[in-house]
Amino acid sequence: MDDLLPDLCDRYESLVRWLPIQWTDYGKKRPFYGQVVTLRCFEDNSFVRDILSEDGTNKVLIIDGHASFHHALLGDKLAELAQNNHWQGIIINGCVRDVSLLSSFELGIKALGCCPLKTEKRQTGERDVMLTLGDLMIYPGDYVYADLNGVIFSQHPLSLNTE
Repeated sequence: MDDLLPDLCDRYESLVRWLPIQWTDYGKKRPFYGQVVTLRCFEDNSFVRDILSEDGTNKVLIIDGHASFHHALLGDKLAELAQNNHWQGIIINGCVRDVSLLSSFELGIKALGCCPLKTEKRQTGERDVMLTLGDLMIYPGDYVYADLNGVIFSQHPLSLNTE
């Protein structure tokens, strides 16, 4: 079921929140969904590594990188770490790098764009905080659903049986 979001939006119209951002897809996994883990950071992916080192079963990391195009917050090594730790996906309000390699990982990856420059490691960022992307508030513990149609959120898990 590649077009998951239109069916979920039709079935759960009053329960879902659409994130009105046009994403680029980089990972192999489509669609992807899971419980939200949030991170706010600016041009420093130190905490991205820390989070992706944890068990990510049924989870999706949402990173607010302040829409910066100056440094990539995810590359092939972190994507491999995420895949090995069973993360479902990563959505980045910012950039990725190693885009050719990212497409080989069984991982959902969405970002605003790409940048070849790595980040500085300053150990800065805020984990498990409410994020505001576009005009949408995203909370740790929400549920996110993503496919080529975009990204939606719900406070509760949605049944994927759309029959």
